[in-house]
Amino acid sequence: MNKISLIIQREYLSRVRKKSFLLVTFLVPVFFIALYAGIFYLTKKSFEDTHATVFVLDQQGGISEQLENNRNITYSKSNVELQEQISEIKGKKDNINILIIPADFYSSKRIELLSSGKPNMSTQNEVKSNLTSILQAHQYSELGVDPSIIRDLDSNIRITSKELTETGDTKDSDTRVAMGISIALAFLVYLSLFLYGTQVMRGIIEEKSSRIVEVIISSVKPFQLMMGKIVGIGLVGLTQFLLWVILSAGLLSAASLFMDNSKEMAASVQTTPGMPQTDMPETAGGFDLDVALGSIDFPELLICFFLFFLAGYLLYSALFAAVGSAVDNETETNQFMMPITMPLLLAYALSFGVIVNDPHGSIATWLSFIPLTSPIAMLVRIPFDVPLWQIVTSFALLVLGFIFTTWVAARIYRVGILMYGKKVTFKELIKWFNYKR
Repeated sequence: MNKISLIIQREYLSRVRKKSFLLVTFLVPVFFIALYAGIFYLTKKSFEDTHATVFVLDQQGGISEQLENNRNITYSKSNVELQEQISEIKGKKDNINILIIPADFYSSKRIELLSSGKPNMSTQNEVKSNLTSILQAHQYSELGVDPSIIRDLDSNIRITSKELTETGDTKDSDTRVAMGISIALAFLVYLSLFLYGTQVMRGIIEEKSSRIVEVIISSVKPFQLMMGKIVGIGLVGLTQFLLWVILSAGLLSAASLFMDNSKEMAASVQTTPGMPQTDMPETAGGFDLDVALGSIDFPELLICFFLFFLAGYLLYSALFAAVGSAVDNETETNQFMMPITMPLLLAYALSFGVIVNDPHGSIATWLSFIPLTSPIAMLVRIPFDVPLWQIVTSFALLVLGFIFTTWVAARIYRVGILMYGKKVTFKELIKWFNYKR
């Protein structure tokens, strides 16, 4: 046991002390938060600041006066012929358009929009929305209905999601946040198992190709070497994840505090005498982020994440270690990687549809019990309040799967680690497994 702990210490410290580990650990949370903030800002800015100028040729008559300008679009009635107007805007890079409203617009419901460049989708949607309102008002007036009465009608249904507890009480819940967390966990586990599993495989291949392993196993048993590498690199992964959680939580808390201060400043501006008052709804589309986040049991989620990540990593790393011991370089690993990665890839692909849409269905439940798929399938299901007995059973089966996988991998590893220059097949691996000590 002392030899395994020494190998674990060596594998752990040699990786944690690297500059690349420190850079990745501290920069990844900042990078992803900045990336999402940048995408949100640029998307918002592209929709808000893309101002369009639209020259209107109103052949129907009376419509151009009803078109309303806003910060995204400005309408201007054209007093020249179509060809002359086209020659004026042709070749200009600005978002300049010509709106042609035919004489039979009310009956044909068709228009033409000519653009100086590629048609802008937001401009098309703005024009369509304005003309739809005008057309509806015309149809209402023909039916003798006051359009203002229709506008005052409110048919927006607001759903408050509640979840029944085992005691019969209700609590606030929102499936959208659970789905988002589930998909994020599926991606994170899928990526991490491959990332750290392949590190084990590459480390073994490097030591095998440089013949260092021949010196190492003169002092330790092959099983001890394999377990030391697997556990040491696994602890590196857990350390990195723990630091990511702490750093991400700190950055998100700082961002939340900044957002709260911004809202307070906006509220003070809104209540300033002489300033126009606007309704600022607390929720958008009936979505309350605080309520949605409050419905997730984050302590349970974090505990299960670390447990299933660690057990899943140990299981797959044992398989990756067996593959690394069987080959001399990474180009030879392809034939062995496919059978290993297929169950994980299947669970990852199904997590976006089957598991998220029916987390308590038979397919999702069985996938969360099979050791090769449970590290992803169960973590995707946990935000949807999985019964405790299912979580415990899934984890127990995963641990048993790790023990069995380690036993199989160790029998292959003890032979393959000293094999050089021989192209290995699955038939050869079976022979190695059956070799007597």
